[in-house]
Amino acid sequence: MLYGIDSRQRDKAGLIAEKNRYAPWSGAPMSGQLDCSSGGSRITLLRETRRPNAPMGHFTAQYTGTGNPVPNLTSQTCGEALLGVPREVYERSAFIRQTGLGISENAELERRILSLITTGDEETSYIEACSALKKQLNRRKHNKSGELPAAEAELAEVRRQLEELQLLNQAALQAQQEHNTLSIQIEAAKEQLFLRRQHDAGRRFAALAEAKAQTTAAQEYAERLRQELEAHRIPENTAIARLRGAIVNLESTRKALDQARSRRDKAARALLLAESAVSKTPFAGLTPEQAAKLPLNPEARPQFPLWTVMLAAAASALLVSGIFAVSQNLPAAIGGGCAAFGLIILIIGLQTGRKQRRWEAHTTEQKQQRERNLADFLPLYQTLAAAQAESDKASAAAEALYHTLSSNEQGILLEVRRFAPAAFDISAADAALQECAVRRKALSSADEAVRQAQIRQDVLAQQLQGLEPPAQISRNAPARAEAELELELARLQEQLSVCASVVHRLSGQISAGGDSDILSARADQLETTISTLSAEYSAIELAMSTLENANAALQSRFSPSLGRRSAEIFRELTGGRYSGVVLDRSFHLSAEPTEDTVYRDAQLLSVGAADQLYLAVRLAICELVLPADEPPPLILDDALTNYDDARCVKALNWLRKEAEHRQILLFTCHSREAEFFRGDPEVQIQRLTETRRQV
Repeated sequence: MLYGIDSRQRDKAGLIAEKNRYAPWSGAPMSGQLDCSSGGSRITLLRETRRPNAPMGHFTAQYTGTGNPVPNLTSQTCGEALLGVPREVYERSAFIRQTGLGISENAELERRILSLITTGDEETSYIEACSALKKQLNRRKHNKSGELPAAEAELAEVRRQLEELQLLNQAALQAQQEHNTLSIQIEAAKEQLFLRRQHDAGRRFAALAEAKAQTTAAQEYAERLRQELEAHRIPENTAIARLRGAIVNLESTRKALDQARSRRDKAARALLLAESAVSKTPFAGLTPEQAAKLPLNPEARPQFPLWTVMLAAAASALLVSGIFAVSQNLPAAIGGGCAAFGLIILIIGLQTGRKQRRWEAHTTEQKQQRERNLADFLPLYQTLAAAQAESDKASAAAEALYHTLSSNEQGILLEVRRFAPAAFDISAADAALQECAVRRKALSSADEAVRQAQIRQDVLAQQLQGLEPPAQISRNAPARAEAELELELARLQEQLSVCASVVHRLSGQISAGGDSDILSARADQLETTISTLSAEYSAIELAMSTLENANAALQSRFSPSLGRRSAEIFRELTGGRYSGVVLDRSFHLSAEPTEDTVYRDAQLLSVGAADQLYLAVRLAICELVLPADEPPPLILDDALTNYDDARCVKALNWLRKEAEHRQILLFTCHSREAEFFRGDPEVQIQRLTETRRQV
């Protein structure tokens, strides 16, 4: 709110830019309002975000409750105008954070500290002066960069250019001489090539005449063959190939017919065997269904007439009477007669029952035998049916192939007899087709000969297109062939082109290299410049050495004053455990225990003691560098987090006394600070969350 947000800052490793770090989580534009008092007037500061790339970039400062703008208070000058110090000084003094207790070097902070121990002039800074001299020194020479190394490098380059220019002039002269020699050789090669071409042209014209004669003869022969074929009605090659293919297919059909007849004969033999096996069964000539319904023919079943029943009843009665007579002591003849007669009748009945049982057993055996015969008959009948079907199928296939073979033979013979009437069988037709193929091939060869002769004639004519026949053929033609001469000429021309390129390149390099007189003058000028820069470099080194000695003297005055005040505050914060503080110009801290003369580096202290030491130095810097007439407020953001309760009480007591002279804003996430100041009417406690839970 006081100094604004640097919108140019970008996220880095371990560092988030302020515009991203403090952006509202809700996604709303960043904005803020600060009410403060300065010079007896209440002021309201407002920062808003109106453009996404300029967070909190819109600034207004008004007198609270009036709407009147505060004059000379802008977004850039607001912080320094109200607090009296630039942002760099305020962040390194009065703005104390848990993660920023340490003090870093800064030219603005250094100027304000030096103003306290020198003349009060805030325009002098060792860091800036040393930096300016260092820039001047580096401008002249820094490792391999700077004006001095550049001048030395340029001088070396100028000298190198002078040497190269001399070498280029020598190379250019040699290249020009070689160019002239190659030009003479090329003219001689062209003359030889012209003579060779004249000689070869005469020979090619003669060859063209011969090719024309050969083409005419070939055309006449081919035309004669074509007329003969048309007169004898010789078919085309496609028809010949089709008919010969059909003859080949006849052979395949004939082989297939032989195989079909063989399968038919085999099926007929199998059918005879199946019929013989079925005829040997009791059911020959019948189907399985008819055999299953065939009635049995057993013997007549024995009957029981009525008299046998009556006789059995009488025998039973006589047997009972005989038994009764014996039991009543009647005459033995009566009883024995009755019993004997009854026994005879009983034997006759038993004999009749035995016949009945024999008949039933015989009938059952006949049924079982028929079942067995049916079981044997069924597979034989099925085999017979399958053999009959296979025989019918094989006979039909053989018959179809025979009809196909006969039909194809007749079709082929009919076509062949159109140009070969004597062909009455397939062998004669095939011989006639072979003769036709030979005659067609002779015509094709004649046509190919015409085509080749025409191509040769066209090639020769194209090669001689635009040329006139030579008046006479040179008898003293060059010994080398035209291709060899062309190759030699191309090689010489390529060498000439390369040589010309070299000449042009060397000429360009000589022109680009500049005038040797100008380069010599530049070398003299650079030698003078190098001498001057070397003297200046030595003078700046001497000045930096003198400034370093002066800085050491200032440091001996600067460190004790800040160290003494830091030690006083540190002694109060630690309850007298430490009595001294030493810090160098780079703000590197060490502490001296009360009963020990050995200083302890800040990095060797505990976290709490180190935070106390850094806080003491920051508070001492605030007293030394911040305005005293209207001191700016101190802001502590969780600066006491690493303190235990005892250290925290001492720090709060010191801050309470310091609050009598300046405003102090203490932010903390703990509740102990609020408990400490509870009941103090001079301390205002403001909770930033609604929770009342102890933290």
